[in-house]
This record gives sequence, structure tokens and C-alpha cells, in this order.
Amino acid sequence: MLTLSPARGDRVRSRGMVNMNTTSYAVRASEWAPDEQKRAALGYLQEAWNEARLEGIDGDCLAQTCLFAAFAEFVTTYGEEAAARFAEGLAARIHNGEFSITMARQ
Repeated sequence: MLTLSPARGDRVRSRGMVNMNTTSYAVRASEWAPDEQKRAALGYLQEAWNEARLEGIDGDCLAQTCLFAAFAEFVTTYGEEAAARFAEGLAARIHNGEFSITMARQ
């Protein structure tokens, strides 16, 4: 069961909160299921990405910076060896289309 606490502010939806019966409630991220956390995290990143693009930041610059930040977090959390093993498997995943957004039509 999720513990809900009242929240205030206009940016309720974009900051990982749930709107229920015109009253806003914040849901603690630590109580979300892992898939819910991933969806919320992706939403935050997409929002930040879109804001940066509107400010004129180049997409390639954003991508490189995001990769740096992601790998720095992996190294901090799991260590250099585990992060390197993860990175070694990325080429095959890219070739398999796991990161492709548009699918080729047959």
C-alpha cells in the first residue's frame, strides 16, 4: 500500500505526484515498484531534456553529458569493473535495436 501525503503547487503532475479528486497527493518514490521508478525517472529526464533543447542546448551535447552522468553513477554505485562489464555489452544491445526509437517497416 502506498503512503500518501498532501502536496501543494501547480507542477504536481510533472514532479512525480498523483492527482486524486482535485486534491494533490505526493507518493514517496521509495515506495514505488522498480518499473514505476524507471518510468518516473524517464519522465523527469525527458522533461529536463526538452527544457534544455528549448534553451538551445544541442542534442549531441545532452546525450554525451547524460552518458557521462549515467556511467559516473554506475561507477559510484557498482565500481569500475562492474560498470565496464555493463558497457561492454552495450554494442550488442545497440546492434539488436534495443535503443532504436523508430522501427524499420518490412
